[in-house]
Amino acid sequence: FRTDRMKGIVIAAMLQSQQSWLPVLHEPVSFEEIMSQPPLAQQLIAYCGEGSKKIINELPSSPETRMLIGPEGDFTAEEIELALQNQYLPVSLGETRLRTETAGIVAASLLINK
Repeated sequence: FRTDRMKGIVIAAMLQSQQSWLPVLHEPVSFEEIMSQPPLAQQLIAYCGEGSKKIINELPSSPETRMLIGPEGDFTAEEIELALQNQYLPVSLGETRLRTETAGIVAASLLINK
């Protein structure tokens, strides 16, 4: 993971889409580490598997949102179950399956453009 490259991509995407809000990009952490962090007001998980999911841009805004985007190949069934047990709400980013590197940008855009 090259943080400098990823930050450059986020900045370029922000400028290209004419947004004035720059999402905070954190270093990657393990799934277990995320699950051990204190809960936020809104915790969302996007994955490709079946199940009932909320449409992300229909959710109310929250200044404290943690969004989990599935890795390439998606989360494991165990990871999804652990997230649900930790009060993560399953969400859909739309009908199209997105690449991991663009799904985060799409999610951030949908969350702020309400």
